[in-house]
Amino acid sequence: MKTNNFIIRMFFLSAVLFFACGIEAQTYPEPEFSNEIYYLKKDKDYSVVRLEKASSKMENKTKIVGPSENSYSIEGDKSPVRFTSGSTFSFVISKGSSQGSSSPKSDSMMKANGVDPNMMDEMSMGGDPSQTITLYKVSSEKSIRKIYLMKVGGYFSMGKNKLQSSDKMTFSVKKIRSGYWELIVDKPLPKGEYAFTMMGMGTSGMDGSSLIFAFGVD
Repeated sequence: MKTNNFIIRMFFLSAVLFFACGIEAQTYPEPEFSNEIYYLKKDKDYSVVRLEKASSKMENKTKIVGPSENSYSIEGDKSPVRFTSGSTFSFVISKGSSQGSSSPKSDSMMKANGVDPNMMDEMSMGGDPSQTITLYKVSSEKSIRKIYLMKVGGYFSMGKNKLQSSDKMTFSVKKIRSGYWELIVDKPLPKGEYAFTMMGMGTSGMDGSSLIFAFGVD
């Protein structure tokens, strides 16, 4: 009799934990498009906002006398997608609802068989998002925004020939469920223009261009 009561209590506890994990995962909405970075609006009912999407090939400009640079370009000096400064910025990326087959039960079964669930997720996604996604503060110029991977002044640059690059903004990655990740920016973003770049399999065009997701902070 005592054994039966213990089994019932354990089953009830497992059901409560499973339900709690399910609620956390369901709180996060599924974006309309997979493999895109969305802004996560943490209001009463979580919602996502699509960022400005662009693609750009890396420009390699090497000059003996003039300035040299490696950069990506985005049309327009400002992004049409605007957010307010002073808030914590979170973004999400999803590999699609078909990837969301993980559950606490299946994770436990994999662990029992010596398999790391996180490793399986990384294999299905092609690796940790932080290894393929970078957030830059973008330079606004004449009708264009630029992400400088490398910029150095030329011979006549009046002492400004030191190596420069666009500032990288760090973020932490949180796994919400299989194939679904939250990107939490570590520090408040000052006013300006920003853009995520995505590298890796499935994110590059036939012409070698890379996907860029841009936004501005006012």
